[in-house]
Amino acid sequence: MAERSAWLDAATFKTVVSSTPLVSIDFLVENERGEYLLGRRKNRPAQGNWFVPGGRVRKNESLDIAFKRLTGTELGVELERTSAEFKGVYEHFYRDSIFGLQVSTHYIVMAYKVRLHSDFIQLDVNQHENMLLVKPEHLEQYDVHRHTLDYFYGTL
Repeated sequence: MAERSAWLDAATFKTVVSSTPLVSIDFLVENERGEYLLGRRKNRPAQGNWFVPGGRVRKNESLDIAFKRLTGTELGVELERTSAEFKGVYEHFYRDSIFGLQVSTHYIVMAYKVRLHSDFIQLDVNQHENMLLVKPEHLEQYDVHRHTLDYFYGTL
């Protein structure tokens, strides 16, 4: 159980991003028509690109608790990790970060596929400015980030 899982202040977080990889969970959200949920990222890294929803695991937060928190925040519905299909571990390297071009970002990402009915699919508006439901064969028609493409062309 998490003892303390609060967000870090900006200065401390900048030191962490500059010094270590971040651990995160990404969600490959599929609806009943075989379409996947993407959001256009508002923030760095990957700003302006279509990307799957997801987020960081906090210190002292178990993966099960992080999964439930992140699905609740990112998708509007809390899901259990046991209800998802684990797709693998990925590494994401970015030349920038939330702090701009002076700090790069390195993520270790656990990707999970979840299925939701279209009526229940929503997306966190703090992280994404638009929502797109798209079949994998149509991804090339959009400005989908290469890390998101890896999920579809590598393991689905």
